Amino acid sequence: MDNLSRKILKRFLLLSLFLFLILGSISYFWIKQLYVEQIRTDLVHDIDIIELELQKNRSFQKIADDIKRLTSIRVTIIDKDGRVLADSDADAAKMENHKNRPEVFDATYMPYGTSIRKSHTVGKELLYVAKKIKLDGKEYFLRVAANFTTVYDHFITFMGKITILFLLFTGGFAYITYKISDEVRVETDRVVGFLEELKEQRNASVISSSYSEEFARITKLLSEVSAALAKKAKKKSKYTAKLKLANRQKDEILSAVSHEFKNPISVISGYSQTLLEDMQMAPRLREKFIDKIHTSALRLSAMIDRLRLFIKLEEDSQPLKYSKVSMNKIVEDVIKEIRAAYPNREINFFAKENVELEVDEALFSVAVKNLIENALKYSEDEVEITLDTHALQVRDRGIGIAKEDIKKITSKFYRVSKNGWNNSLGIGLSLVSHIVRVHGFRLDIQSKKSEGSTFSILFITSSIN
Repeated sequence: MDNLSRKILKRFLLLSLFLFLILGSISYFWIKQLYVEQIRTDLVHDIDIIELELQKNRSFQKIADDIKRLTSIRVTIIDKDGRVLADSDADAAKMENHKNRPEVFDATYMPYGTSIRKSHTVGKELLYVAKKIKLDGKEYFLRVAANFTTVYDHFITFMGKITILFLLFTGGFAYITYKISDEVRVETDRVVGFLEELKEQRNASVISSSYSEEFARITKLLSEVSAALAKKAKKKSKYTAKLKLANRQKDEILSAVSHEFKNPISVISGYSQTLLEDMQMAPRLREKFIDKIHTSALRLSAMIDRLRLFIKLEEDSQPLKYSKVSMNKIVEDVIKEIRAAYPNREINFFAKENVELEVDEALFSVAVKNLIENALKYSEDEVEITLDTHALQVRDRGIGIAKEDIKKITSKFYRVSKNGWNNSLGIGLSLVSHIVRVHGFRLDIQSKKSEGSTFSILFITSSIN
């Protein structure tokens, strides 16, 4: 397949050839006609001059010979009956009657008679012009002729010059066309190159052209397309990243759920199977087994509720109901609920004043409960809770958290099991962090290994009454 410049050049050459043939044919016949007409006009002038000479001198043959010698045109003098009286190229006495010759016949009725034909006398094609004249009251026909072969040779030479000029013009125009087509090719190559790069690139690129208005518009549109594609590519990249993140989160959720649900489900399955197989089990032991099953079921339900709440908070689909509530009452209610599950543990609550905040009471209770339960799980000593207008603090004297793990433990599904730290389901403190953040508060964690940890919910002063 030819490139654009070659196509343009080929089309131009074909068009030039076609125009040359058409215009050449038209020009040939038109110029030929003009050329013949010009020769005829010259012969008419010659006849008029010869007529004047005949008015002075009646030596017909001598005048015919002299004019032939001087101008190379054939001169014939014929009487009104068609008899040849004198001829510059032949013996008049031997020539046929010329009354019916076309040019002589036409001159009888018109000022001049003209014909182009082959002469039987000289054996050449001639252009004849004849005129009826009067000398001493008698009518004669004065005829002149030019060798048409010579006329034709002159015409061919003239046409050759015209053809050379046309070919030179065509060649020059072809060169200009080639240069233009080559410039167009360069511009199209730039556009094609840009399009090839456009397939692979991710960032927007710019291309411009000042070659022509059309190329300027094309390159401007290509730059806009590049910007649009880059924008779509970024959106696609972000969407793909979100999909990968969602898949990774799904895998993390499944892994965490599988790990955390395995133990309570095993307890429920094992104890219930024992109860079904041993119908004679002692009542006290049966009651103990049933209590284990109930406790595991409650734990499983709590984990499911916690996971569902976490997902809603992360997706911003959890409706919040703010109201002015007593933080003291929230803490006391949570402690009362937890003491039922940990009857042998000591939980101390200290508050110098009543603190009221605009919060979602149910949601904030979940955060407080998670902090206290975490303190109880990872400490065997008492847990201290303090409340003032600046913060709510939960302090334990347990195993503590390594410095490098403090920033990680609020991440979802993160557990530091190698150090004994087991952030159940990996969402306990992440859930607390979400709840604190949606309320406009901040979670602060201070901890030292083997000394204990302090989890603080720092309030915003403008939210306190």
